[in-house]
Amino acid sequence: MNYELIIMNYFVSLHTNFSKDMSERRVRVRFAPSPTGALHIGGVRTALYNYLFAKQHGGDLVFRIEDTDSNRFVPGAEEYIIESFKWLGIKFDEGVSFGGDKGPYRQSERRDIYKEYVQQLLDADKAYIAFDTPEELEAKRAEIQNFQYDAHTRGQMRNSLTLPKEEVDQLIADGKQYVVRFKIEPGREVLVNDLIRGEVRVKTDILDDKVLYKSADQLPTYHLANIVDDHLMEITHVIRGEEWLPSAPLHVLLYEAFGWADTMPQFAHLPLLLKPDGKGKLSKRDGDRLGFPVFPLEWHDPKTGDVSRGYREDGYFPEAVINFLALLGWNPGTEQELFTLDELVPLFDITKCSKAGAKFAYDKGIWFNHEYILKKLPKEIAELWLPEVQQHCPAETLERVTKVCEMMKDRVSFVKELWPLCSFFFEAPTAYDEKTAKKRWKEDSAQQLTELIGVLEGIDDFSLENQEQIVHQWIEQKEYKLGNIMNAWRLTLVGEGKGPGMFDISAFLGKEETIRRMKQAIEVLG
Repeated sequence: MNYELIIMNYFVSLHTNFSKDMSERRVRVRFAPSPTGALHIGGVRTALYNYLFAKQHGGDLVFRIEDTDSNRFVPGAEEYIIESFKWLGIKFDEGVSFGGDKGPYRQSERRDIYKEYVQQLLDADKAYIAFDTPEELEAKRAEIQNFQYDAHTRGQMRNSLTLPKEEVDQLIADGKQYVVRFKIEPGREVLVNDLIRGEVRVKTDILDDKVLYKSADQLPTYHLANIVDDHLMEITHVIRGEEWLPSAPLHVLLYEAFGWADTMPQFAHLPLLLKPDGKGKLSKRDGDRLGFPVFPLEWHDPKTGDVSRGYREDGYFPEAVINFLALLGWNPGTEQELFTLDELVPLFDITKCSKAGAKFAYDKGIWFNHEYILKKLPKEIAELWLPEVQQHCPAETLERVTKVCEMMKDRVSFVKELWPLCSFFFEAPTAYDEKTAKKRWKEDSAQQLTELIGVLEGIDDFSLENQEQIVHQWIEQKEYKLGNIMNAWRLTLVGEGKGPGMFDISAFLGKEETIRRMKQAIEVLG
């Protein structure tokens, strides 16, 4: 009998029936972070893809907190994660802080549920209790090269498969700490049908008997908790990072062990986000080294006191971050690059995600932010910038700040770049750039600018168009060089060689302020 062929046909048949059954079920996906610190930008992308997939199919996005690792719990992390998604505009349909009828959605509140399913596996001889201490395990690793706790070695260890039942019961009664391990039988092939990677086949011989439950904290490990939660919460698709792909065969076997194979979710393992340079996955160290954030919001580590940069505090628009992340590992197959969240929903195709990791080109994120500044109205940018302007010039108004944004917003990628670039609109220069002065302030500049002051004093209508016409006529009549006049004039009003057109600047400043600045500069520059 061809045992391997029987197994393969079983899984093919299973997948066919599953696909048919899935088409009749409401799509439900989940994002389930651990509250162990700040939310990595890779996690944000995973949540985004889950959101797009759910909305595309008219389904639900569930927010679950995986806090079974009590040793790694960080106060404030859960609140940080929720605030991050509120800022980004990714909305959950149910879960922690969002309500729903399939809770609790925090795994630490589901202890009794997990115990029931652990016992079910033990009763069915699909799992066993192991009492091996860390020291005993370490000794076995030293004794056996590449030691793995599996069908070949479990008989050498201290567990319920090797100890008499009376001794097992007594150890438990005495409060001896133990773990429950999944009993994986060798000689099988597990088929994982992945929406992105296709068929992934794994021999059970290379799988170890994973720990499913720890008596020390009475909590399950990731493997058991996720399977139970996904089943009870009716999750139809598990979209997660590539780093979880090695655990997929184990999860398939667990679904089978519980008798839930007909409702097993479809897997999709997303490509990793890679370093901008070099090899390996993106880390916080890369951001620190190259000067970009890897967290959505600024993170204050309660244990170390370290502060890590966030996209929000760095001045990124949430829609720019969403757009940037959506195209890391997936693209719509067109030349279009700018998409709103709503526009992404009908276009997104999980099966078209790349299998290879995506380079985290952080400079592209800056480009997206610039493009979104261009898309926004000057008044929108002005409203964001006004508080900073008023820190320097309390009397400034939204109307005047909006006028500056009309002239200058296309020159920046972040709102925070506006003040260094545009402060001269609100504050007269107190010094003049030495290099610019050396190049632009000629021997006759003081005399020519003094003449120009006389021309400006005679202008009643100080509008941009009227100034431009009168000043140009004066330059032509005097046969002065236009560049010499304009460059020297810019130096007097700005303090250096930057800014928009000269008549834009003088019209904004008004006649009185323009002439005052010119006289001050002539006195200083000579």
